[in-house]
Amino acid sequence: MDEQPESRRRPSGAPGGGGTGHALDRRAELSEFLRSRRARLKPGDVGLPDFGRRRRVPGLRREELAQLAGVSVAYYTRLEQDNGQNVSGEVLGAIASALRLTDAEQAHLTHLAKPKQHRKKPSVRQQRVRGTLCRLLDTMEGVPAYVVGRRSEILAWNRMAAAVFGDWSQLPPQERNWARLVFLKPEYRELFVEWDQKASDIVSYLRMDAGCHPDDPRLSALVGELSVKSEEFRRLWARHDVKEKNHGVKRLRHPLVGELSLCYETFALPDDAEQSVVAYHAEPGSASAETLRLLASWGTDAMRAGASAPGRQ
Repeated sequence: MDEQPESRRRPSGAPGGGGTGHALDRRAELSEFLRSRRARLKPGDVGLPDFGRRRRVPGLRREELAQLAGVSVAYYTRLEQDNGQNVSGEVLGAIASALRLTDAEQAHLTHLAKPKQHRKKPSVRQQRVRGTLCRLLDTMEGVPAYVVGRRSEILAWNRMAAAVFGDWSQLPPQERNWARLVFLKPEYRELFVEWDQKASDIVSYLRMDAGCHPDDPRLSALVGELSVKSEEFRRLWARHDVKEKNHGVKRLRHPLVGELSLCYETFALPDDAEQSVVAYHAEPGSASAETLRLLASWGTDAMRAGASAPGRQ
């Protein structure tokens, strides 16, 4: 028998719930995450028969997921309806396997279902970058690099990062944030050739952050602000996608030198996993490598151009 369709919920942190700086609702996050992962699977995807009847809900039913995970329907339903208590790592692993979660998604599920104990009043201390790390960035001539922390905050950067992405020193500290730049600054839509992918990545990183720190009022306020101001952010946030920062290629449309294709690598700091160094480089001998050398030779002129792209305030 088909389960009843789920009632519509406002995404956690969406307008009406996130703009005041209150903590995100971890139990609602868990419920919505499990529903969203279940909805993306069809019976045929996991080796179950599909008898062709019209299904009232997208994806797998709860009883089908419970069967795959080897748990009772009642137990899984309690977990998905925010009532799971003391769920074991083994059960979470079985559910993750049944849902075909990625490593990042499984880590997110664990953070939501088995949260670490936090103090009643979560710390909102300012993130700081070690002076030695700042000096290391400065020595990376010709390599755009920056440090990003929690909530997608840009904490430190070198001269080449400013030449490529704009001079962030001209922005108020609260605006040095990748999520705000990507969703609220039209010039960054122009900068990233594949803006849709950059936007999706940023929201996925914030989702991971929310799973680790659901009691962070500044994160909740950021989600609320972006949900109010950006329809695209609301749509992506409701998907509940998560991923870790990793590596890849970014294509940029620089206001001074045109298109660049840059590879990037992300390095989590060994003494602070919440901060990462992101460094970019071009393929040796490529047109982008020559363009980077050109930007480096222009110095502060390139920085000013990066901060004054069409539409940039």
